[in-house]
Amino acid sequence: MPSPHRAILSAAAPLFLSLSAGVVAQLISTSLLGHQATTQLAAFALASAVLAPVTAAVSGGLRGMAPFIAACRDRPAEALPILKDARWLTIGFGTLGACVMLGVPLIARFNGAPREVTAEFGVLPVLLAVQVLLSSAGSGANGMLTALGRSRQVLWSSLSSTATGVVLHLTLVPRIGIQGTGIALLASTALGVTVSNVFLLRLPELAGQSLWPGRPRPREIVRMAKVGIPMSATLVIKFTVMGGVTYAAARTGAQGAAAHAILTSLEGFLGLAAFAVAQAVTPEIARAASPDDARRLNRAAVTIAATGVLTGALVLLLLGETVLGLFTSDAAVLALALALLPLLGTYALANNCAIVMSWSLTGLKRTTWTLGSAIAGNGMLALMMIPAAAAWGLTGLWVALTASGVLILGSQTTGFRRHSARVGSALHPSSAALSSGDRDA
Repeated sequence: MPSPHRAILSAAAPLFLSLSAGVVAQLISTSLLGHQATTQLAAFALASAVLAPVTAAVSGGLRGMAPFIAACRDRPAEALPILKDARWLTIGFGTLGACVMLGVPLIARFNGAPREVTAEFGVLPVLLAVQVLLSSAGSGANGMLTALGRSRQVLWSSLSSTATGVVLHLTLVPRIGIQGTGIALLASTALGVTVSNVFLLRLPELAGQSLWPGRPRPREIVRMAKVGIPMSATLVIKFTVMGGVTYAAARTGAQGAAAHAILTSLEGFLGLAAFAVAQAVTPEIARAASPDDARRLNRAAVTIAATGVLTGALVLLLLGETVLGLFTSDAAVLALALALLPLLGTYALANNCAIVMSWSLTGLKRTTWTLGSAIAGNGMLALMMIPAAAAWGLTGLWVALTASGVLILGSQTTGFRRHSARVGSALHPSSAALSSGDRDA
C-alpha cells in the first residue's frame, strides 16, 4: 500500500487548519472572559461542561456514518442517503440535548457551584440550546466530505465560521460579557453549517439533490445506529464525567474553576493534530484490505498525533507564564495553571492517542469496545474526582484525569489489535468486500 504517513497527512492537513481555526476562537473566548471577570470565565466553564456531552452525543451519531460513507467514495450519490439517516439520529439527540442545556442553572446549583458564578448565566443556556438544535439538524456535511476524500473543502466552512466567531467575540464580549460569547457561538455555528452544506451540494455528483432528511429508512438507521449509538454513548460518558471534573474544580473556588477552564482550553490546542489525524484515518481504515494495512495506518496516525502533542507541550513548558498570561490577569489563577502544565502535557498525550485509537475502532465498526473502555476509565475517574479534589485540590483532579487517560488508551489499544486481526475476512464488518446491504446504503 502507499505510505500511510503520506496518505494520512494529505487528508489531515486541511482538517488540522480547520480545527485550528475553531480552537483559536475558543482560546480568544477564554482569554476575553478571563480578563473580563474570573466569575464569568468560571460560569462559561460550567455551561461548557454541560454543552460538551450534549454536543458529543450529536457528533457521535455523525461519526458512525464515516465507515459507511467511505465505502461509497467513488459513488457520492449513494452516500447522501447515509447522511440523511445519520441526521435522523442526531435530531433526536439534539432535541434532548437542548432541553438539558436549558437546565444548566439548576445543574450548577445542584452541584454546589458558587452563587456568584451561577448569577452570571443570564440567557447563555438558551443561546446554547438553540446552537445544539441547529447543529443536530444541519451538521454532518464536513464528515461526509472527509469520508469521501474531499477534506480540503472542509476548510472553508471552518474559516468562515471562525472569522465570524472571532469578530463577534471581540465586539460583544467586552460590552456584554458572557452573553456575547453565546451570541458569537450561535452565529458562527449557523454560518459554518450553511457553508459546509453548500460545499457538499457543489459536488458534481450531488447537483440538484436535497439535504432534507425526508422519509426515514428504519432498517438503514438501525444499521448505522449500531455504530453511532455506542460512539455517542462513549462521548456522553466521557464528557459527562469531564463535566463532573469541572464542577469538582469549581468546589475549590472561582480561581480553581477558572484555572481548570484555561487548562482544558489548552488541552484542546495540544490535541489539534490528533483530532485531525483521527478523522483522516477512519475512512482509510474502513477501506483497509488486510490486518497489516489497518495496523500500519493506525501506527502512522498515533505517531503523528503523539508528535503533535509533544511539540505543543514543549512550547507550553518553555513559554508557560507568557502563554497563560494571555488568559488571565488573576495571579492566583495564573499560579495554579502554571504548576499543572506538566500534568496537562502528560494527560494530553494519553488522551489524544486514545482519541486516535477510538476513531480507528470506528473505522472497524467496533465502537462497542470503545464504549467499554470509556466506562472503565471514566468510571474510575468519576469515583476518584471528588475525593481527589477534597484531598489535593486541582492537582489531585489532574492526576486522576491522567490515570484515567492511560487506562482508556491501554484498553483501546488492546481492542484495536484484537479486531484489526479480522480485517479482510468475510465475517468482519470492515471487510473491503462489502456486504450487499452496505453497497445498497
